[in-house]
Amino acid sequence: MPSTGNLFRRTGRLLRGTSLTALSTNFTGMLRYTRVQLAVKAAAAVAVAWTVAHLVPGVAAEYPYYAPLGALVSMYPTVSGSAKAGLQTLVGLVTGIALALTALLLGNPTTLTIALVVGVGVLLAGIPKLGAGQDYLPMAALFVLVVGIDDPDGYSLGYVLQMLVGVGVGLTINAVLFPPLHLNGAVDGLASLRLALSRQLKEMGTAIAESWPPKHEDWANRRTELISFSREVRESVQLADRSRYGNLRSRRHNHDLDADYRALRAMERVTLYVEDMTEMLSTAIWTSPEDMPVPDQLAEQLSEAMLACGDAVQTWDADSEEFSAAREAVQKLQIDMNTAASPDSPVDVTASLAMSMRRVLRTIRTEEDQP
Repeated sequence: MPSTGNLFRRTGRLLRGTSLTALSTNFTGMLRYTRVQLAVKAAAAVAVAWTVAHLVPGVAAEYPYYAPLGALVSMYPTVSGSAKAGLQTLVGLVTGIALALTALLLGNPTTLTIALVVGVGVLLAGIPKLGAGQDYLPMAALFVLVVGIDDPDGYSLGYVLQMLVGVGVGLTINAVLFPPLHLNGAVDGLASLRLALSRQLKEMGTAIAESWPPKHEDWANRRTELISFSREVRESVQLADRSRYGNLRSRRHNHDLDADYRALRAMERVTLYVEDMTEMLSTAIWTSPEDMPVPDQLAEQLSEAMLACGDAVQTWDADSEEFSAAREAVQKLQIDMNTAASPDSPVDVTASLAMSMRRVLRTIRTEEDQP
């Protein structure tokens, strides 16, 4: 099994030379092919369900249009998601139908009866465990009272059977026809986030070396973008994890998702450190330069340390030359700070930035050391 660092280096080569916005766009674009696959399978499931629906004997044959609906509602990006959504939908339907049939025991439906049944159905739909079945509970109750009033028993049976047929078809097609396994999305997402963090550090390092205020300030507005991007990557890793369950293809792919989760947690910590550094440096440059100065004699060392730290994040390997160079640069910065510190030359901002860089490097080393 290759290490996380080696994995990142392979995927990272494909992503160099792009902006943070482009990185996010590229990452989300990687999922479009999966969406196309899902659309094709949904179309196939609906077609098969419609065909099979006409072969169902008895009263259910009068309601073939519910089979394609069942196939559609059970079509999720993962096999386990399809099974869960299909089961929840059927539970919601049966509960709603039972509610409507109970109301019909009291007599023919009236405006008041319909309103009360739907109201109770909406209340019951608030049960969290119903999941995808929440929307179908009050709808099924309403359909039985309004559409199936001439034959509520036959309508209810046909409704449930045809939905069951559709759910079965949808689940079968999703499990057999290119079952989705979203491992590449997790790997590519982590590599994109790593490169985005590296670029942010490097652009801040470049800004420090410029005459203040720097001409380039795009990096100062990326705090929320980095946090949002890290959330997208977490979703991609979680999706990859869920996609393994019930998936026949997972047996052929020996991918260590535990390593992905470790890398994700490490990168989320680094994202917080970089976000804090971005806010601190932008405040020191534009908002409160008098209260939060960076001494001129430390600007060059601080810039070099931050650029080296960006290289270390890009490599993400505690044994690499880039990591060693970053550690030495931060240590040199610490020595220079101790020399330059005086009442007339406060180093609070520089010290905070150096502390954040040490935390970044410690996070990389700790994550790499984990089995």
